[in-house]
Amino acid sequence: MQIRKVLNSSVVLVQDENGEESILLGKGIGYGRRPGETIDRQPSDRVFIPLSNPDAQPMIELFSSIPPVYLELTQDIVADAETSMGVTLSPHIYLMLTDHLHFAVERQKKGIVVTNRVFWEIKHFYRREFEVGLRGLRRTSELLGVDLPEEEAGNIAFHIVNARQDVGAGGDAMKAALLIGELTNIVTYRMHTSLNTESIHFSRFISHLQFFADRFFSGKLMDSEDDFLFRQMQSGYPEATDCAERIRTFLLRKYNVFLPNEETAYLALHIARLTKTTEDDTSSK
Repeated sequence: MQIRKVLNSSVVLVQDENGEESILLGKGIGYGRRPGETIDRQPSDRVFIPLSNPDAQPMIELFSSIPPVYLELTQDIVADAETSMGVTLSPHIYLMLTDHLHFAVERQKKGIVVTNRVFWEIKHFYRREFEVGLRGLRRTSELLGVDLPEEEAGNIAFHIVNARQDVGAGGDAMKAALLIGELTNIVTYRMHTSLNTESIHFSRFISHLQFFADRFFSGKLMDSEDDFLFRQMQSGYPEATDCAERIRTFLLRKYNVFLPNEETAYLALHIARLTKTTEDDTSSK
């Protein structure tokens, strides 16, 4: 590929043999380079974004106006997330997270505090992403000498969740986190139990709710004509089923979406499992 323009040490505009132009991201790829030089597109740490991508022009404007260290920081965080979680993130994150990190550091320097309204939900419901966010804060301190508050780890996690391209993970992280929080509160109050957010049972429950939230907001709820599981749950776990019914009523009232029996039955199943293991843990102490 041939370099058309060097935006900074980490971003260049390139053109392939077919005349198609792209943005090429990579640490140090633009350092000492000049237009007209050829560049290899093979290294795995390089990201190609065609100029036809809707994010391309905003990226060019952003990367031309901020220090390249912010893109380097984003690349480190993305590499950490993809490696540690075994996922693929959308190139969109290079625009959104880089812009956010730059703004977050500027706010911190000016003493401006912005509250993350779903920090608790993100921290507890997207733990792996949050851990990546914490490591991102440490990397920010190393590269920029700025110590961002822990809430920013939640913001980084938010961008990672929204950029995930694997099944059951993408979408709007804020909507999903709020929904999961609402459903968890219903379970807590209806089942009269205090949930241990550090337990493996809670993690499994939240994992189910994450996939449920994805189906809920994408309009792909499970809906089988066979009500066998639902009837089994009514008979064997009436309290958990009643809790699931309350969730069904809540979702209909707030979101105007009726939850099919199959989804309700699976919710009841996971509620029963969660509350039973919570009671077992309590009684064993």
